[in-house]
Formats: sequence, C-alpha cells, structure tokens
Amino acid sequence: MDPAWLKSKRKEFKSWMTDEDRRMGLDRAITAYRAAREYALATLPELEQIRKEVRKIKERSIESMQDLVKGAMENIELVHGHAYLAKDAKGARRIFSKLVGEDKLVVKSKSLVSDEILLNELLEEQGNRVYETDLGEFIIQLRKEKPTHLLNPAVHVPKEEVAKTFSKLVGRRVGADIPTLVGVAREFLRDKFCTADVGITGANVVAANTGTLFVIENEGNARFVSNAPPVHICVTGIDKVVPTLSDAFKVVQVLPPYATGILMSAYVSMITSPSRTADIEKTLVYGAHGPKELHVIFMDNGRTEMFKDPVFREALYCLRCGGCMYECPVYRVLGGSFGHNYFGGIGIIWSAFTAGEENAAAAADACTKCAKCKETCPVDIDVPKMVEHLKQRLIRKGYLAPKHEEIKKSILKKGHPFGQ
Repeated sequence: MDPAWLKSKRKEFKSWMTDEDRRMGLDRAITAYRAAREYALATLPELEQIRKEVRKIKERSIESMQDLVKGAMENIELVHGHAYLAKDAKGARRIFSKLVGEDKLVVKSKSLVSDEILLNELLEEQGNRVYETDLGEFIIQLRKEKPTHLLNPAVHVPKEEVAKTFSKLVGRRVGADIPTLVGVAREFLRDKFCTADVGITGANVVAANTGTLFVIENEGNARFVSNAPPVHICVTGIDKVVPTLSDAFKVVQVLPPYATGILMSAYVSMITSPSRTADIEKTLVYGAHGPKELHVIFMDNGRTEMFKDPVFREALYCLRCGGCMYECPVYRVLGGSFGHNYFGGIGIIWSAFTAGEENAAAAADACTKCAKCKETCPVDIDVPKMVEHLKQRLIRKGYLAPKHEEIKKSILKKGHPFGQ
C-alpha cells in the first residue's frame, strides 16, 4: 500500500496524464513556446553574453542576500514606503492580515510568492473579495483548479474549455475564439481595477541601492494593480534582490526571451515609492494620481535554509522564467503534475523548501534527471544534481516508494534488483 505522501500525488499523476483536454492544451503551448524562443534567441545573439553576466550577478547577490535585503528595505523606507521581512509563510500571512483588513476589494497580479502562503484563501476568510487579474490566474481561479506552470498557470486549459468557463461567468455563450476570450476578461475586470481598495503584486527583481521594484508583464494588468488602488502591496522573495539598477536591467533583458519567447515584455514597471509630486512650490507630497501607500514584504520562507546548503544554494539563482518546464519530458507526460506549489525539476527543490519535503517527495521520485532543464536554463542551474541530492536526503528520512524499497532490499540482500 502506498504511503500518504505518495498516494495522493500518484492519484493526481494518473488523473492528469489521462486528461485529454489538459494534454491538448500543453501540447499546443509547448509547440508555440519552442518556436517563439528559437526565434527570440536567434534575433538577440547578445543574450548569450548577458545571461552569463546574470549568472554572476545572482551568485554575488545570493552570497550577500541578507545585506542586500537590509539595504533595499532601508531605501524603501527612505522614500516613504514601508518594508517588512517575513521569516515564514505564517509571518507573511500575519502582515497581510493587518495591512488588508476585512471587507475590501482586492485585485492581484500573478505572484508565485503569494501562492506560497495561500494568500487568496487568507484574504477571503477575512471577508475580502479577491480577483486575480492575470488572464491565466483568472482562468484558474474561476475553474477552482491548481496551476500547472510558473508563468502560464492555465497552460493546460485549451481555448474550448476557457470558452465554457467564461460563458458560465457572463451568463451567455462565448465562442472559443482567443481574441474574444481575452476581450471577455478585459470587460469583466476593467472596473475592478478602479474600484479596488488594495492592489497586490510580486516583483521579478529588486534593486537594493534604490529600493526599486521591477514588475515585468505583457497584459498591462500589473500596472493597473500597482497604480490604480490607493494601497499597493508587493510581496517578493529575498532571493530577488540584486545590488544595483544596472544589475536589475540585465535580469530584465534575459527573462522575456526565455520565459515566453518574446524579445521584450510589453511592460516593465519600475516602482520606487508611493506616487508623489513636488509641482507646487517644490514641496514633496505623497499620494498623487497613484497609490498613497506602498508596502513591500520580503519573504524568507526556507530561502535562508536553501542558502546554507552548498548544493541547494544554486536554486536561489532561478529567475522563474519557466522555460525548463516546456523542455521537461516528465512534466509533459504527467500533464503538468510535476511539482507542488512550484513545478518542473527546479520546482521540486523550491517545493521542498517552501512547502515541506513531504509535498515534494513524490515529484522527486518521478524525476529522471535527464538534464534537459539544465540545458535550457539561462543561468545554467544544475537541477539534476540538486534533485539527486534531495532524493538522497528524502530516502534517509524514509520517503521511499514501496517498489523501490523492495528493489533496495533485494540489492542489499541478493546483489541484484530482481527479488528472485
């Protein structure tokens, strides 16, 4: 009989593997992504050098992670923002609970860090109305499903299923034409931006020397979320901080081609403080057309522990481009069910440290260590090495599938794996 840590995940494996709609959605997305990335990398040959520079930037930044976070927080406070350091998910939830309060209208742009702490559930428990505004997250929220990708959470949902979901939302038949589907989401969410009490975003990278948040997107929803409501809350990991603006700009250059196969994202927002003006007698006033308040929550939640291990430390270099997942054969065969709150080979490591090893054990067991993820990674993260390291640790703690336990005993007792 399978242990609890394996039983539930194996059930999901089987269910997602045989879901034809899910497999169709993934196949379409993977084909489109590969063609787009190939074009982008061929068009921008300079990225080969820049991505190597970004690797060095991440190495230096992670070595000085605590000091950089401290500096970023101080610089945010200097310009009338508020900065917080959350040790774990519980601490982050407590900060959010105080900042948002009850009975508010909240709009969010996609944030993997907010998913770590189950933020939507917390806010809704307090009586808040929460709307995801990234199209993929919005689809997942409406369907009450788990995401299957870091950047494209609804990549497994084909357009025909999106049409059914949106038809139910608006109370009329919506055709499976992608521009029409995008228009439905735009129409439904438009007024939410302007009437929201709180906007919540993540940050792709943070420049410590100015306290500047960089938010990279294509849809324009994050700009609304960070600019229209009177309160903007950003939550990001302590691993996202780099020393300078020039370092951050290099990260911005590398992410879009590897993440979505485009030359540059449609929007890159740089946010350093609440909105402000000094147009009357050069007197500085905060709260002009944009938010009156800016709150930035830096979250640890296992990242410091990751740093302490010389093998796992490399996972902190991850830019969250998600490109490795499109090349991962296990991810594709399993219909996206390859991880927990993070996905793919690198997601196994992140899930182990941010959600607990028990939640990553089944996915680690499924990894073949084919190294396609390492070949694809813009910063050359050796994911197979980390997965092997994690597997060894998990086995020592008793996370071993029954069949593998039989094989192990046979090898130790009889010198071969066949049990005969």
